[in-house]
Amino acid sequence: MTGTDQIRKGRLGGDRSTAVAEFLSSASADRRIAYCDLRVDMAHILMLAKQNLIDPTSAKTLLSHLHRYMNEGLPETVFDPTHEDIHAGIEAQLIADCGADVGGRMHLGRSRNDEVATCLRMQTRLDILEILDGIAALRRSLLNQAAQHTRSIMPGFTHFQHAQPTTLAHYLLAYEAVFARDAGRLFDAYTRLNVSPLGSAAFAGTGFALDREATAAYLGFTSAMTNSMDGVASRDFMLEVLAALSILMTNVSRLCEELVLWSSAFIRFVELDDAYCSTSSIMPQKKNPDTAEIMRSKSGVASGELIAGITLMKGLPMSYNRDMQDLTPHLWRSLDTAEASLPILAGMIQTASFNTGRMAEESDRGNATATELADMMVREFGMPFRTAHNIVGRAVKLGGLSIDIVEKAGMEIYGTSLKEMGLTQKHIDRALSPSEMVAAKQSAGAPNPDMMAAAAETAGTLLARDEERAETLRSALFRADDTIKTDYMRLTA
Repeated sequence: MTGTDQIRKGRLGGDRSTAVAEFLSSASADRRIAYCDLRVDMAHILMLAKQNLIDPTSAKTLLSHLHRYMNEGLPETVFDPTHEDIHAGIEAQLIADCGADVGGRMHLGRSRNDEVATCLRMQTRLDILEILDGIAALRRSLLNQAAQHTRSIMPGFTHFQHAQPTTLAHYLLAYEAVFARDAGRLFDAYTRLNVSPLGSAAFAGTGFALDREATAAYLGFTSAMTNSMDGVASRDFMLEVLAALSILMTNVSRLCEELVLWSSAFIRFVELDDAYCSTSSIMPQKKNPDTAEIMRSKSGVASGELIAGITLMKGLPMSYNRDMQDLTPHLWRSLDTAEASLPILAGMIQTASFNTGRMAEESDRGNATATELADMMVREFGMPFRTAHNIVGRAVKLGGLSIDIVEKAGMEIYGTSLKEMGLTQKHIDRALSPSEMVAAKQSAGAPNPDMMAAAAETAGTLLARDEERAETLRSALFRADDTIKTDYMRLTA
């Protein structure tokens, strides 16, 4: 081994083998929280100094070294598996740099339990903000395309069978609404995780007069957690984020699945930009939607990490258990997957070319406009909807929706001549027109082109509000950083 573990020195003896040290170490996952850990250390020392729990000279020395680590990076020895985790590694480095009498004072009133819980919340906040930016870019690309296609008629599907005509804008805005909810789940998770466990110590607090609200403010949290055991034992904030990411990536996968299908020669609804496609090593004619396929597979990563996390936590008693260390890499992998996928998907949507002519050709296939024919019978002839529904269904069974076939179906089902009631081929043709059918939709949320234009504008307003909300959260973190820097400069001046 290349280092020593100052924490084991008092209670435990004997050297660990490299295999055991590496097995226990969280150094790899801890690299992600290194900057957060240094901020936590600085906030804790500033608070200790204000509370007269550490002498000014020691505080200045510790803060100067921590500030240097932040600017120059942590020495690689901090991540030596001997230390088990980054928290012990930083403390060991401080002891090496400024002596045990000074370096050993930093951990006063604090445990690695509350320290790591604080760092995890801080880093997760940053990642959530990045993902919210990615979702916003994706929503913006969907809105941009929707605004151009409020009158682009296409078939809508249920059971992947032609169902009713709709518009491309209606389809794109449906996904925008889905991703808006994904953003909402992450905003909600952010609110719940943005409280500070620092000062909870091992789980039962400490006899020192810590100012937990002060460290919470230094670190950009809204408040300190109210129960010290909950502070160190809870990881439901990580499970909540994992769940939100799993749902998000499931929605991403659904959209990618349709891009794969729509770009096929069978459907030909979309042409993806070459930048998001690959070709075959043997078949020169191929243009494969590989990016959408890989992104579709990434939903399995997010779902797997969620199940792993739930399984890991389900049997743990209060309060802290070392098993929790293994939860962290599952969260990092899921966050990384979402962060990487969203900007790429946004670009894929923004650059996609939709074949509106082909969509229009398919919009009335499979008697997709039959519902409007039944609705027209209700509106214009006062017929009960179920009767009209059965007449149209029988006409389809009889072979078509011409006036003569519909008349025959009406006699069989209704026992009355529809022609004598005033039904003409003109009525039928108008009802069976996809564009007429879409224009006839008046209920809220329907694909009527004018309503879709208004819906796109409303969605754009809500997106701008979410973007502003994310920026407000980010600014709060910047202000907290500035406060630490200001108080550090004042103390060390």
